[in-house]
Amino acid sequence: MSTADKPLPAAFNDLANDHEAIKKILGHLNLTQDDDTITIKALTGGVSSNIFHITTQQAQYCLKQALPQLKVAKQWLAPVDRVFAEIAWLQTAATIAPDAVPKILGIDQISKSFVMQYLGAQYLNWKSELLAGRVADKVAAQLGNILGRIHSQTALNEDIAKRFANDDTFYAIRLEPYLEEAVRQHPELSPRLKALIKRTQHNPKVLVHGDVSPKNIMLGPLGPVILDAECAWYGDPAFDVAFCLNHFFLKAAYMYEIAPALLQNAQDFLNAYLQEVTWEPVPELEYRIASLLPGLMIARIDGKSPVEYLAAERGAVVRTLAIEFLQQDVVSFSIIRARWGQEFKQ
Repeated sequence: MSTADKPLPAAFNDLANDHEAIKKILGHLNLTQDDDTITIKALTGGVSSNIFHITTQQAQYCLKQALPQLKVAKQWLAPVDRVFAEIAWLQTAATIAPDAVPKILGIDQISKSFVMQYLGAQYLNWKSELLAGRVADKVAAQLGNILGRIHSQTALNEDIAKRFANDDTFYAIRLEPYLEEAVRQHPELSPRLKALIKRTQHNPKVLVHGDVSPKNIMLGPLGPVILDAECAWYGDPAFDVAFCLNHFFLKAAYMYEIAPALLQNAQDFLNAYLQEVTWEPVPELEYRIASLLPGLMIARIDGKSPVEYLAAERGAVVRTLAIEFLQQDVVSFSIIRARWGQEFKQ
């Protein structure tokens, strides 16, 4: 049965419609007292979860609940138990880069939700900063270093591999809506895209975040903070790297005036990341990253979650370039970067 044919969970309680349940969860987790005044505000920006900003007299929290039906135009279902993979990723990453993830304050098994540290006004969303034309020189390299360390310190670890054997979930919320949907839209590319899917599924090497993108990065006093790890999976590190790189290229296609800075960000991110690679030969990983990148490019144009800021004309150019790269037998990051720089310039 495909994800499109699966029914929604019958017993799921959407907390967006039940703020009293949120208050009970906070009390059960000993985060509030009976006489507390509690303010609950829904936060926007994500498509896969309910996220709430909660304020009491003593503290502020963020509560997140995984949704069974993602908020996109095409039907996109995903198992709500993925929230526990996210929690486990955050807990694991905290042992490696404690300043780069929010602190978990409580977990509610029944509602498939958890409460974490609220990142206040001193934290800026990286996607918002980039779309406003503000490109920070150090952030990309800092993120590349953090991701590289998380991958390096979880590489080839049988215990972590067993804990994050989330193959079905990763397929349902990453490979199917992105690459499989691209196959449906471009059957002529099926051999190339199917090969990318198969290769990604059969390279279990590190703990993968699965959604390393600027919208999930907050810029704080101590550097980048990574959010939204519900795609967590023990798999191919090339996915995390290519997924993040893709966002620099897409934003360069959107904002010609800062395209050179964005492409340099992409290079800085990749360079910092590769310095941490110890578990396999760097050239092999570099090739998987570069060859997966155009597959993710076309997936963000014609997949189930198309990037929202690209107009049709520029999206068409991205599509053309992605097809060009997919059809090449040998492609590299330097080739893609150079071609992008030629195409998208003032």
